[in-house]
Amino acid sequence: MNDERTRQTRPAEPRLPAAVAVMAAIGLYTVLPSALQIGPRFVIPVLELLLFVPLVLANPRRMSKENRFLRRLSIGLVLLIALSNTTALVLLIRSLVAGEATAGGQLLAAAGQVWLTNVLVFALAYWELDRGGPVSRFRVDRPGLPAADFRFPQDEDHDAISEVAQRSSARSGWTPGFIDYLFVSVTNSSAFSPTDTMPLTVRAKLLMAVESVSALMLSVLVVSFAVGLLGR
Repeated sequence: MNDERTRQTRPAEPRLPAAVAVMAAIGLYTVLPSALQIGPRFVIPVLELLLFVPLVLANPRRMSKENRFLRRLSIGLVLLIALSNTTALVLLIRSLVAGEATAGGQLLAAAGQVWLTNVLVFALAYWELDRGGPVSRFRVDRPGLPAADFRFPQDEDHDAISEVAQRSSARSGWTPGFIDYLFVSVTNSSAFSPTDTMPLTVRAKLLMAVESVSALMLSVLVVSFAVGLLGR
């Protein structure tokens, strides 16, 4: 009961962290080399902004409003960012493998941009999908929430020592926010495996597997390319 009262009275999740991530992903794609982009430089960023602006207008400060249209728009934005970055990743890998790259420093910088965008887009995907999305997680009572895609440490700390247990989901009503999913994405892209947060559903496992494999491939190829540059 204490958990449910807490959930009903607390404010919804702030919009700002996820909004910053979206804008950063759009900006990173915009400054990629033209050879790694789809079509003219500003086509994809403009499309992403056209999808993003209505979402911000609907929830400018906190994630409190949602309907089917907004939900589809939000997921569509994540898919577009993911598609454009995946295309950039494929073109980058092809360039590295084929030895077409002549500007080594520029290519290494582009690899960092693609990796960082990958972290952001998977964080956004986890944030959008887990337990019905950001609005549901903060507004729907736990018995009515969709099944969780991820198990966070706070979800099982209720029987730990008091100073740890008081921050658990069961006692405080804690719910994961965007920063929590960003941490999951960063650690998955760095360690190439889950760390403290476990995927529970097939889709969560597949997403984490794709993120790990893409990060691993990019890391191996970039290191190989860098070693090759040093050997010249």
